[in-house]
Amino acid sequence: MEKFDLYDINRQKLGKTHDRNSPIPKDCCRIVVHCCIFNSKGEMLIQKRSATKKVNPNLWDISLGGCVQAGETSQEAMTRELSEELGICHNFSGIIPHLTINFVGGFDDFYILTKDVDINSEINFTDNEVQCVKWASKAEIITMMKNKTFLPYHPELISMLFVMSKTADYGAFQYNIFSKDKQ
Repeated sequence: MEKFDLYDINRQKLGKTHDRNSPIPKDCCRIVVHCCIFNSKGEMLIQKRSATKKVNPNLWDISLGGCVQAGETSQEAMTRELSEELGICHNFSGIIPHLTINFVGGFDDFYILTKDVDINSEINFTDNEVQCVKWASKAEIITMMKNKTFLPYHPELISMLFVMSKTADYGAFQYNIFSKDKQ
C-alpha cells in the first residue's frame, strides 16, 4: 500500500502519513507531480493510460504523473515516476516545478522537460501503467479532449504548458510572465 505525507495548506509537513486509496482527511493536503516532455518540434509526449488503471483507464494523458510518496520530495518523486512509467532517467534535484496548481486536498507540481525522446527505442514501460506513447501538438491534444479520448484538463492549462515549454530553462518563465509591454 502506497503511503504519502500529509501537509497543511502552507505546504508544511504534518508528521503524518496516509494510505493512497483512502480519502484525505479534512484540512490536510498531499503533493502530486506531473511532467510534460516536449521535443524540439514543440510537440508534447503523451501517454495512453493502461486499461487496468482504476481512474481514467484507456484515456490519453500528458507525459506522466504520480503521487509523492512518504519521505520523498517533489523532485525525488518526479525522478522516480519518470523512470517507473517511461523508463527515462533524469534527475530533477535542484529544480523547482514550473507550475504548482492548488486543488482541494493538495498541490500539483508540474515540471517541463525538453528532450527529444525516440519513442521506439528509449521508452520502456516498466510498471504497466502506460499502454503506449506518441508525440502530439497542442491542436491534436485539444481535439482529443473534445473527442473525450484525452483526460479533461482545462484547455487553457494545456495551452499554458505549451507556452511554458518555450522557456523551459527553469527560471526564465518566472521572470517573463508579463508581456513585454508590461515589463
